Amino acid sequence: MNAVDLVIRAKLQSDVPLVNQIGEYIISAGGKRIRPTLAVLVANAHGYQGTKHHDLAAIIEFIHTATLLHDDVVDESSMRRGRKTANAMFGNAASVLVGDFLYTRSFQMMVGLQDMRVMEILADATNIIAEGEVLQLLNMHDPDVTEERYLQVIRSKTAKLFEAATGLGALIAGANDTEIEAAAEYGRSLGTAFQLIDDVLDYSGKAGDIGKNVGDDLREGKMTLPLIYLMQNGTPEQRELVRTSIENGDSSKFDEILLAITNSGALEFTHQQALQASAKAVAALELLPESRYKEALVQLAHFSADRNH
Repeated sequence: MNAVDLVIRAKLQSDVPLVNQIGEYIISAGGKRIRPTLAVLVANAHGYQGTKHHDLAAIIEFIHTATLLHDDVVDESSMRRGRKTANAMFGNAASVLVGDFLYTRSFQMMVGLQDMRVMEILADATNIIAEGEVLQLLNMHDPDVTEERYLQVIRSKTAKLFEAATGLGALIAGANDTEIEAAAEYGRSLGTAFQLIDDVLDYSGKAGDIGKNVGDDLREGKMTLPLIYLMQNGTPEQRELVRTSIENGDSSKFDEILLAITNSGALEFTHQQALQASAKAVAALELLPESRYKEALVQLAHFSADRNH
């Protein structure tokens, strides 16, 4: 990952000072770097000996960071990773445009890998992520969002980049199609578990642990699985409370809603769904020979469903 960080910093360089300033601000914020880590781990688990996985991991992180920059503008978020978002620091216009820079820089780097299949997978992934963003926008302030519509957003917006990272890690290591698909399945399931827990933490987490404000989803009018479960299983009064809060993007009744979803079992239900996705991810690793890289992938799958940050 140190090698990946060197690639990231080298490729962030621009002749435009503001690009460097915002790029450094975002990268220095840290974050889990889980997506690039996955690409490196999967490549190593398949016995890869080269250095292309460092470039691939950096590409994945650039795409992810670009989506965060754009997300925070769309969601009007003010805090991420425990400090002000780039849009809160530098303004919406600068954040969107630097997000565009990161997207386009990632495509320059893809070309540099000179592998048409890598480009195809990443181009498809970025397009599906964009579709997921639009789907989520359509679901905003709609209290009648179904579990199916919610999971479709997760698969597109979050799990797709995890899937690309793990599938490509296997691909550049020379794995066969069955092994590549197993790696992709691991990423899909891991990404699903990861997002489900993010949605739990938006209600039950602590701002200091999760690095953002709790209740953001409610304020943004975003229906996530805990609320969908409450709409299906709560009392008429609880359903009306959720409906009003989501339609108006009103988080003033957050404590009341938190009590309702906790007492209804919505958080535990969502956690169980995450555990199932995590178990599916672990099962997808069966084809891999035993190694410390495989063990790390197993541990990451467990971490994704049992974390507080």
